[in-house]
Amino acid sequence: MLAALFAAPVVTAETRTDPPGPALFPAEEAVIARSVDKRRREFTTVRHCARTALAGLGVPPAPILPGLRGAPIWPPGVVGSMTHCAGFRGCAVAHAGDLRTIGLDAEPADPLPDGVLEAIALPAERDAVLAAAPGVPWDRLLFSAKESVYKAWFPLTHRFLEFSEAHVELDPAGTFTATVLTAHAGEPAGFTGRWLCRDGLLITAIAVPA
Repeated sequence: MLAALFAAPVVTAETRTDPPGPALFPAEEAVIARSVDKRRREFTTVRHCARTALAGLGVPPAPILPGLRGAPIWPPGVVGSMTHCAGFRGCAVAHAGDLRTIGLDAEPADPLPDGVLEAIALPAERDAVLAAAPGVPWDRLLFSAKESVYKAWFPLTHRFLEFSEAHVELDPAGTFTATVLTAHAGEPAGFTGRWLCRDGLLITAIAVPA
């Protein structure tokens, strides 16, 4: 699925299951030492995907630890993004000389719970979602696109971005644009991305060239 959203020089890896046996580095084990089984499986499998993708770049296995605000700390010279939800784990990486940043998010293709759209959407976004043609859970897609925007934004700025600080326009053709309403001088003012709805999943993706 990720190959449909990213092109070279991005390398991706994904799985719909939690394969038995992928090993963690001791530093990663320490991060989830007290985690419940669900969290442990998500954490372990998505790092298995990450190391598979990194191998495609020729980067040897290394710990991938959560850093500031939980953003993954990639090996030097690498940019990337990881995501997991029920039934999916995935990762996209590239050399920093090729891409500035990557944003990736996966969500179940189900409507958001009651009240969440009002919490994450600007008035114009909410109106667009409510007026969109049926067949796609547009509210959840909006949420996913904003998650991808944040994942692309934070490594460049190290600054938190509220849902209300990015205005996203979804195109039924499978793309989206995001305008960052609070960007400071020198920060990215917006992003373009792609999305797909397939096999019970929504996936959104952003790749910014270097």
